[in-house]
Amino acid sequence: MKSECDVIVIGGGPSGSTAATLIAQKGYKVRLFEREHFPRYHIGESLIPQTYDVVKRLNLLDRMKGSHFIKKYSVQFVSDSGRLSEPFYFVEHKPHESSQTWQVLRSEFDQNMLNNARDHGVEVHEGARVLDVSFENGRATGVRVVPEGGSEQHVSARVVVDASGQSSMILDRLGLREWDPVLKKAALWTYWKGAYRDTGRDEGATMVLQTQGKKGWFWYIPLHDDVIAVGVVAAHDYLFVNRDTKDYEQIYFEEVARCPGLQPRIENATRIAPFRAAKEYSYRARRAAGDGRVLVGDAFGFLDPLYSSGVLLALRSGQLAADAVTEGLAVGDTSAAQLGKWEAGFVQGMDRMRRLVCAFYDGFSFGRFVKKYPHLKGYVTDLLIGDLFKDEVDAVWGPMEEIRREQEAEARLAV
Repeated sequence: MKSECDVIVIGGGPSGSTAATLIAQKGYKVRLFEREHFPRYHIGESLIPQTYDVVKRLNLLDRMKGSHFIKKYSVQFVSDSGRLSEPFYFVEHKPHESSQTWQVLRSEFDQNMLNNARDHGVEVHEGARVLDVSFENGRATGVRVVPEGGSEQHVSARVVVDASGQSSMILDRLGLREWDPVLKKAALWTYWKGAYRDTGRDEGATMVLQTQGKKGWFWYIPLHDDVIAVGVVAAHDYLFVNRDTKDYEQIYFEEVARCPGLQPRIENATRIAPFRAAKEYSYRARRAAGDGRVLVGDAFGFLDPLYSSGVLLALRSGQLAADAVTEGLAVGDTSAAQLGKWEAGFVQGMDRMRRLVCAFYDGFSFGRFVKKYPHLKGYVTDLLIGDLFKDEVDAVWGPMEEIRREQEAEARLAV
């Protein structure tokens, strides 16, 4: 490997592949280091419609349309008593092909994205272990890396893009991680074959099924090959601390027993994968960029699996950062201000999604909201499809707060 390039990207997941591809499209020399070999397992299979524009810019749209991934047209909520909400069909709100998205096997999706980066001229190194980011006078100047089968070397670059996920190379080293003070959640999941799935345009719907007492919720995501991803999310202490058991299988089935909407869907299915868990994963960096460096995807922050915003935020941050990087390289400005110029707008959108997530955990009823404010259903659908970066959707917050107060008053009277 030569010792210099324009941009180094650490991590080959969706955010890293996105940033690398878009920078390379502008003719810059990009070197990407990924510690694993793809394909590799990753959680986060459900895409929401606003990923469309980024996928199109990456020249991946035709490949996605021709894939075997299950098409997703909607999301539906199931109450803790098993009552189904009215489905949120994306196309009814936005009649465009972007309103149909996909449920993806991440090992395949991420592999496609990394191969696409190669196709656009990115120099990809898998099995390469980045040891550290190098700094000179506070500016990132490159990385120390051990390529597969080689010895440690230093590779310099004008910009370093950290897309190394939740174990970010920069986030903890510079003390930038801020844990979410409210969203202290955990997740436990597995995969089933032969579980119930709807037909027609409902076959690929993401379902959010609450557990009794609204202590938690299950995701239900149909994948190809008759596989369904089913996972439970709840407060970390509830799920893993305040129990008589630490056994994942026992905990999982205790929560299945508390989810009447889920039980009939998996009663005749076969579990085909081990149980996996993730604990207290909601955080954000205090700032996205510094001189010569920028954080994207999970290296910048992760919100919550509710509403499946993870891949969208990864692709969006990768796109926005790439545009800031290429603009900066063109004029010789790789300052923190230039590389992070996208952050404020991105965080505003991320905060809107966070607000919707917190409303759900506070017991917000989508069915009740739509019934009382049918004219605002479109804005709620905007949020659910990931159209987070426009001020018009803020019209929902006042009415949502009114619904919350009504529910609290009713709960007090019931007591």
